[in-house]
Amino acid sequence: MRIFSKGTLRTFWEDYPDARSALEFWYDTVENIDFETPNEVIAHFNNTDTLGNGRFVFNIARNKYRLIAKFQYEKQFVFVRFIGTHKEYDKIETIETI
Repeated sequence: MRIFSKGTLRTFWEDYPDARSALEFWYDTVENIDFETPNEVIAHFNNTDTLGNGRFVFNIARNKYRLIAKFQYEKQFVFVRFIGTHKEYDKIETIETI
C-alpha cells in the first residue's frame, strides 16, 4: 500500500525517539501488504481498533502513542490522520473529523 506520509511519522519520532522502531515496523508492514478488508488489517495488528469509515487507531510503543490511519482499499492508499501521545489522543473531541 502507498502511505501518505512517512514525513509525518519521521517528524514525530524525532520528537519521541522511543516511538521510532514501532513506527518503522508499522510503516514497513503496511507498505508491503495489499490490504483489501478491515479484517485483514486487524489480523496483522491485533491491538488495533476500528473507528469506521476505513479508519483505525493503532497502539504504538506499548500504547504510549496512538496512530490513526485511513485506508482506501480500492486505491491501496493509507493516510496518516493523527500521530500523538495517548494523552493527546484522549483530547480529540470529534473523532469523526479525523
